[in-house]
Amino acid sequence: MEFNGTVDIQAPRQAVWDFLTDAEEVSQCAPGLESLEVVEGGKKFLVVASIGLGNIKARFNAEVEWLEMDAPHFAKMKAHGDAPGSAADVISEMVLEEKDDGGTELGWKADINIVGTIASLAARMMGGVTQKMTGDFFDCVRKKIEA
Repeated sequence: MEFNGTVDIQAPRQAVWDFLTDAEEVSQCAPGLESLEVVEGGKKFLVVASIGLGNIKARFNAEVEWLEMDAPHFAKMKAHGDAPGSAADVISEMVLEEKDDGGTELGWKADINIVGTIASLAARMMGGVTQKMTGDFFDCVRKKIEA
């Protein structure tokens, strides 16, 4: 499944970049995040996250890694996570553009591939749940950065 969108944040591009590329900061907004361990500063992280799709719940152990970073304009990351009977792979990108009003437009996309029990049991709900989680994430990001 591919998701994408844009988010306007009333803050300078560098401030948005600094927040979104700092694992400790951005983890405050990640829905379902239980733990974060920095393996290699600014590069690789281990996370544990719980995701609910209706009455189906899964707890993923995942490795997240920045693949490309062109500060403060573009970043690409990958994540691979495992849960009992399921696995998830994510490739996501963000592009930050300065706006005339001094704010930042954040363009993002994520390609999510889930296989196993969760994919077969909750396929109908994944789109809606993912959109809600994404909305909650960016609402939190906007509040933290604009504060």
